[in-house]
Amino acid sequence: MISREIEAVVKEWSGVFKSLTITGPRQSGKTTLARKGFPDLPYLSLENPDIRERAETDPRGFLAQYKEGMILDEVQRVPNVFSYLQQILDEQAEPGRFVFTGSQQFGLMQELSQSLAGRSGLLTLLPFSHQELIRGGFPAESLAERILKGGYPPVYDPGAPAEAWLNAYIATYIERDVRQLLEIRNLQGFRTFMKLCAGSVGQEVNLTRLGGDCGVDQGTIRQWLSVLEASYVIYRLPAHVENFRKRVVKRPKLVFLDTGVAARLIGLETPEQWVSHPLRGALFENWVISERLKRLWNKGKRPELFYWRENNGLEVDLIQEEGGLSRPVEIKSGATFTKEWIKGLQRWCALAGERAGSAELVYGGEESFEFKGIHIRSWKEM
Repeated sequence: MISREIEAVVKEWSGVFKSLTITGPRQSGKTTLARKGFPDLPYLSLENPDIRERAETDPRGFLAQYKEGMILDEVQRVPNVFSYLQQILDEQAEPGRFVFTGSQQFGLMQELSQSLAGRSGLLTLLPFSHQELIRGGFPAESLAERILKGGYPPVYDPGAPAEAWLNAYIATYIERDVRQLLEIRNLQGFRTFMKLCAGSVGQEVNLTRLGGDCGVDQGTIRQWLSVLEASYVIYRLPAHVENFRKRVVKRPKLVFLDTGVAARLIGLETPEQWVSHPLRGALFENWVISERLKRLWNKGKRPELFYWRENNGLEVDLIQEEGGLSRPVEIKSGATFTKEWIKGLQRWCALAGERAGSAELVYGGEESFEFKGIHIRSWKEM
């Protein structure tokens, strides 16, 4: 079993909070994490129709059976249990006896803020990170392999056909989660929308263009984007608000939280296709950003990530706020470093002055080194 980096935070927070809530996409390993971390707690899943019916019809009686603690899986399926959990947690003196998991943010975050505010530590678990896979004995033979397979745990089961699993995951997600979240009837239109989003990785969200391509209005596109975000398929990377007295682009960028899913949606299947694919650079940028998100969430931190672009074309792919500084990161998929790549970083650092953190360039090459004060980092060291 591949150990998860977030396990240290789970252990630490279980001694502080009355309960823990672990969110993230389906199949990212939330249940495995909870059961490994709390082997003595009874486990119940609200995906089970019998258990869900008990929780829905008699939430007080259902929870009374587990006053000493429990792991409650897919808790968003029965949101009315939260109001009853509040009293139980208030009466529970020992921390870390209740663990909840959820794969949808709709409703779950609202219930947590209303009923369990201050009573539950919120963690987000994404699929395996690059470093988790390396430590678990799955070094990537190539950058293309890492991006095309993504990080979902079932893809790394012995003998698992990655392509077939990802296809099934996408189909099941549309048929199950999308219906549950918004009762969308135009499933074919939503499939088209997902493929268009995958083809727009690394680009700013353009509601007008997406709506025109899908044949729906902007309100529907906003709703559909919210569905993808709520179920941890995409992340909207916000624009950095600092304009340095210049006009800046303010629309968010689309980032898929797993590049394997994005690659399947655009029909990218083999490393040979990857070499010359027009979205190669965008997918690599997407992968680096998703790895940064995993690193922060695995430490229990809130991501403070942005991108920056002026109307004149000057751009920095990623800005990471940390320690009061804004750290610029440029991302290039090419395997051979060229000094032209760092011009944007140098320009941004000059504009930001003392507020600029150490600059970094992540690229598709094999070696890491320093160049004119900038960290040049191989993808292998992500």
